[in-house]
Amino acid sequence: MQFRGQIHASCVARSGAGVLLLGPAGSGKSDLALRLLDHGFSLVADDRVDIEDGDARAPAALAGLLEVRGLGIVRLPWQPARLALAVSLGSGDRLPEPSRHAELGLPLVCIDPRSASAAARVSLALDCALGRVDQLAGAFTGGAP
Repeated sequence: MQFRGQIHASCVARSGAGVLLLGPAGSGKSDLALRLLDHGFSLVADDRVDIEDGDARAPAALAGLLEVRGLGIVRLPWQPARLALAVSLGSGDRLPEPSRHAELGLPLVCIDPRSASAAARVSLALDCALGRVDQLAGAFTGGAP
């Protein structure tokens, strides 16, 4: 399904592969995006993401802006990206079944943004979504063996 519009989310990318961070206001999208920047990701957009046929970019008025709680709004380099993964912020199941975002058709995982390993989990989930890492059970397989 091809989606065209704007979504309330943050988005980061690694090697051109975009990760959409989804959750309500105050759920930690911007904070997790900031932590992912330290894991080799680049900023695509914060707070609002324009999506057209799987490509994500920042709305012109917000391009390069990232809200950092306790610091303010900073301007950073940014780039558009091709979406590869959607991450819903919340507490997920231990061994989740494969899921896809209803409107975007992207693989969807749920990750607790407060977890110390949240950025590492997003990075690993992206590798799984791109087929770079094999998974024996969970979100990128048919479920538990």
